[in-house]
Amino acid sequence: MHLRSTTGTGDTVKTWIFLRGLTRESRHWGDFVDVFRRTMPDSRVVTIDLPGNGSLHRLSSPSDVREMAAYCRKTLSRLGIEPPYNLLAMSLGAMVAVAWAHACPGDVARCVLINTSLRPFSPFYKRLRPRSYLPLLKLALFGGSGREWEERILALTSRLRVGAADVLDSWIVFRTEYPVTRKNAWRQLRAAARFRAPGDSLGTPVLILASRNDGLVHADCSRALARAWNCAIRIHPRAGHDIPLDDGPWVAARVREWVARSDCACDAE
Repeated sequence: MHLRSTTGTGDTVKTWIFLRGLTRESRHWGDFVDVFRRTMPDSRVVTIDLPGNGSLHRLSSPSDVREMAAYCRKTLSRLGIEPPYNLLAMSLGAMVAVAWAHACPGDVARCVLINTSLRPFSPFYKRLRPRSYLPLLKLALFGGSGREWEERILALTSRLRVGAADVLDSWIVFRTEYPVTRKNAWRQLRAAARFRAPGDSLGTPVLILASRNDGLVHADCSRALARAWNCAIRIHPRAGHDIPLDDGPWVAARVREWVARSDCACDAE
């Protein structure tokens, strides 16, 4: 199983668990892990693959988001990494984070949710934007070469221009080494479609990050969730769905500011 852990140099180390989205794996974080660690030097970062993705591609993906959360929790326990955890997750991974925090609130100190969409807060046509229906349907029904898959996914999820060719080459290598089956992709998509978040807030601090230029999920989904849970939200003006890829320093800076404010509030109490 691919699990990468990096530790900062601060005296009080906070454990951050990073979770990716649909059919993506830990290596798709790219250099964001290092960017985050430099920005948050008191942090240890642990990246986990969901079953069916990355180094776990031979496993069957659960068709229930709550089972994915339970798997992540057991993985950390087995590795001796103790809670509380700070979760940073995007898309499907953010749903896993929500399920985890709801089921085991004592495990989770904070959640950063990036470009996610949750029932019952948003309609289906905003949770998955209509412009993405045809490209995704073509991939699901007809497949294609590894390059065709990754080209379409990159076009749907990123507004990156400089360095896009290198990113694409890396993603093709990832797919070749750890191919995600079409069955597992469908199971993950079904789990995301079926997941229903709690109506009330999680009872743990939540920061929502979204992008106005997201080609997959409308930013209104994040706005609706922030209103329902009365939590902090920041919106990137230009990035695509994969904000850590398009502007990792912006994500890390927003997290650092939010954590500093919440820490100050706790000290004041």
